[in-house]
Amino acid sequence: MFPLPSKLAPLVALVLLPLAVSAAEWPSFGNDPGGSQYSPLTQLTPRNIRQLRVAWEHRSGDIIRASGLNGTTYEVTPIVIDGRLYYCTPLNKVFALDAETGEELWMFDGTAGDAERLPAPCRGVAYWEAAEPDEGKPCQRRIFKGDNLARLWALDADTGKPCADFGADAGHPGYVSARDFNNHGEGWWIHTSPAAVYENQVIVGSALDDTLPNAQDGITRAFDARTGELLWSFNPIPAALSDRVGGGNAWSTLSVDEARGLVLIPTTSLSTDYLGGFRGSGSEYANAVVALDAVSGEVRWHRQLLRHNLFDYDLPGHPLLVTIRKDGRSREVAIQASKTGDIFVFDRATGEPVFPITDEAAPETSIDGEIKVSSQPRSLAIDSVVPGTLTIDDMFGLTVFDREWCRREFAKSRYDGLYTPPSEQGSIVYPSIRGGPNWGSLAYHPGENLLLVRADSLATRVRLFKPDDPANEPVRTDFPVRSAPVIGTDWWVAVEPFLSPLGVPCNAPPWGTLTAVDMNTGKHRWRIPLGQAGVSGLNVAEESGWGSPGSGGPIVTAGGLVLIAAGMDPRLRGFDIKTGELVWRAGLPAPGMAVPITYEAGGRQFVVIAAGGNAVAGTKLGDTLIAFAIPPR
Repeated sequence: MFPLPSKLAPLVALVLLPLAVSAAEWPSFGNDPGGSQYSPLTQLTPRNIRQLRVAWEHRSGDIIRASGLNGTTYEVTPIVIDGRLYYCTPLNKVFALDAETGEELWMFDGTAGDAERLPAPCRGVAYWEAAEPDEGKPCQRRIFKGDNLARLWALDADTGKPCADFGADAGHPGYVSARDFNNHGEGWWIHTSPAAVYENQVIVGSALDDTLPNAQDGITRAFDARTGELLWSFNPIPAALSDRVGGGNAWSTLSVDEARGLVLIPTTSLSTDYLGGFRGSGSEYANAVVALDAVSGEVRWHRQLLRHNLFDYDLPGHPLLVTIRKDGRSREVAIQASKTGDIFVFDRATGEPVFPITDEAAPETSIDGEIKVSSQPRSLAIDSVVPGTLTIDDMFGLTVFDREWCRREFAKSRYDGLYTPPSEQGSIVYPSIRGGPNWGSLAYHPGENLLLVRADSLATRVRLFKPDDPANEPVRTDFPVRSAPVIGTDWWVAVEPFLSPLGVPCNAPPWGTLTAVDMNTGKHRWRIPLGQAGVSGLNVAEESGWGSPGSGGPIVTAGGLVLIAAGMDPRLRGFDIKTGELVWRAGLPAPGMAVPITYEAGGRQFVVIAAGGNAVAGTKLGDTLIAFAIPPR
């Protein structure tokens, strides 16, 4: 297909954007219900973006300066509706701001009266409004927010007060709770990602303690947006396994095909992450894109993308529901990224692959009692966004000494390429257990027919062992290093990033990249290092091309921009979507480990990012939401 003239690209983009989304707003996590992370706004371009200045900042006050799981991690993507911006914090607050000035309009504190005030990521909130509102009554427009006590709150979008009719029949007006249901397992259950909304339903997944063999089942539930009544539930765990294993949950963002009445969920592994001999026949809905009927919750179609997951390779983000151009015609598709770096593309109505899927041989386990898998699905017709197989010559170091250490450790570990299973010898898992792509990593530009993908390129070491005396083994559960027993078995698992003694990744850079994939050919249009690495107390120049691991992802605009932070360095960047050229960057109070948004207010196009850092990744921490715009003349 011939490329579109550049002057027509914004027009085509406007036509392809779902009509329900106002160009001036950002009403859900990915902007439109299909989660494209695309804006049709054109005020900002590669030519004028350098005029951006800080327009306002909002400080939530929610910050715990501690490393690991005890500190705060800001991963929120705000939403904007009717001139108001809504966002949540790691300590369970929700704020409403004037989208033009940043003025605080209201605040809801969901931790008031709670004994369990622990930080947890909150990636966003969801919005619903009554099609035929009851004039004069509260809660005709609602903000939905999940929390770390398995509650889903309904708040009046105008006042921030809990909606008393939501959850009232369950005895707790203002919220519904997963704790009111049988979740068939053990351990914690929380909500970290925003719910999806379809008509008068609010649909929510869960994050679970998948370190336990009999973790809670990964149930997705739909509630009536007015009353909180349970409308349907989808459990990926077969009844015969429900008392033995759990997981298969959708912890990440969801997407909705409003025209077809579908909600698409990306599911995870069955518990546990690295040992699964007790899973039996498993579940066809684990590690799968599952398209559910949004009214009944019944499965319309599904595609499993990983068999018997032993790598913590969850499907990490929602399938993008977009219209691509391929082989001279438009195709309505669902695009799903895997942590491996593979990009899978399916017909949205049927689930049939648009790019072929190949069954490729995979290395088999050496652990007695583990289930052997000889092949895995691969999407080889689309270039992977993560470099291929590691070799000993790929080992890296700041000095010859730590490089040689990495080479020795690589040589004594098991590594047979992608899907090398955990072993007693110790296995290299590459890409790492975090990916590759992760949540929020994808954005699609319809005018350019380009998929933008942020990805990490790191390795993890995973070792299974049986200690002589478990009482003497330290239990470390914070990422990035953890060592813990697999409850109910004799095995322990040790997981750590593959780093040199100087704390530098053992595989060669770049460690963070941004890639533009042509969705007609599956080939890369361009690929660049993303971010500025800081290692061993050294601040390495961005021009070194090392890139930075991170979290979050890009948005794209009809004005020809890719906007992204997502690295461990405190910067927000703008790139020319045609070439990948860096055209703008701005300092942030802390790293923006999130997805930015853009919207129009008062005649100006704003760009907003949560700049609060990531305690688990060990970055500088903060509590700032920061907005940029071109100053008024």
